Amino acid sequence: MTTTPSFNSWVICPQPNPQANLRLFCFPYAGGNSAIFRTWPNNLPSNVEVCAVEYPGRGRQIKSAPLTRLESLVEAIAPILMPYLDKPFAFFGHSMGGLVSFELTHLLRSQYSLAPFHLFISARRAPQIPPTKPPLHILSDADLLTELRTLNGTPKAVLESAELMQMFLPILRADFAVLETYIYTQKQPLECPITVFGGLQDQEVNHEELQAWQEQTIAAFSLHEFNSDHFFIHSQQELLLKLISQELQMRQRH
Repeated sequence: MTTTPSFNSWVICPQPNPQANLRLFCFPYAGGNSAIFRTWPNNLPSNVEVCAVEYPGRGRQIKSAPLTRLESLVEAIAPILMPYLDKPFAFFGHSMGGLVSFELTHLLRSQYSLAPFHLFISARRAPQIPPTKPPLHILSDADLLTELRTLNGTPKAVLESAELMQMFLPILRADFAVLETYIYTQKQPLECPITVFGGLQDQEVNHEELQAWQEQTIAAFSLHEFNSDHFFIHSQQELLLKLISQELQMRQRH
């Protein structure tokens, strides 16, 4: 019998489940942490162990400096995940997490000959589509705050607390740097199915940018869109987890 590896500040399993025969690794959005996925095990099949990845600079990794390049982040995560990849596994990433999980999938394939059986990408444009907006990570604190208000992902109480923003802004700036300095290099398409989720009112990502993920796999592709904005991961969580559960249960039957 395999068990969940012992304490690790990078990987947080909110409800350890040694009996599980599948692991779902979850990657947060910019500025987010593993707590986003705290309640997910309650709404997923009982044979699935949820493992949330904690980026440096927050949560249990509060003492580590946040990383500012996607390559460094993915190269740091891969060896840490290795002890957990003794069972079939899938990746879910929202926004920044979608890009992290995609590049991590490529790294695992090239360096370890491993692959998730399914990739769930949420609220992130396909990697081959270049950015159209000017970078945020180089803005002054005041300008960055203004942008955050329009993005609608940061609680009002946090935005209005100078003390909390002092802690939060450097993490967010680092995460935006990860995204905004990313340069896509074309690789062979993946062999795992990709399911993409989007919000119909998302100002950050449109339908075409979500659909373009289809080019990244030679396996099955599906796209689901919710009646919500960029943060449907919260507002439509029940429906999102239902769709993920259906895919994971299909895997169970194969």
